[in-house]
Amino acid sequence: MKFVRWILGRLILAIDFLTRPKPVVRDKQDQDRVDAITTNLSLYQFEACPFCVKVRRKLRKHALNIELRDAKNNQTFKNELVTGGGKHKVPCLRIEDDSSNVKWLYQSDEICLYLDKQFSV
Repeated sequence: MKFVRWILGRLILAIDFLTRPKPVVRDKQDQDRVDAITTNLSLYQFEACPFCVKVRRKLRKHALNIELRDAKNNQTFKNELVTGGGKHKVPCLRIEDDSSNVKWLYQSDEICLYLDKQFSV
């Protein structure tokens, strides 16, 4: 079963690579503004998870520079996810506001909706 999951994961990554969306192009000032907002965001994810791929495609489409945190292979990130978010489930978008309040957003559809709402051109 592990081998089948590995094969399917590689297939998902290959399809993603071949069909990646083109990122939106902003002028430097607008991109700098978006980059400043995204410094408070991080995505806990697994490389070959299809739901994580879906969210990463949305990041690329909106040209968002959000830190990707591997919650499968990095024990520190895994512990942060479990301690802060409450469960070891991906994808999970960690949203920290200016007053250091942290929100943990699970579910790829909810994350994509949030990104569309915040960063649509």
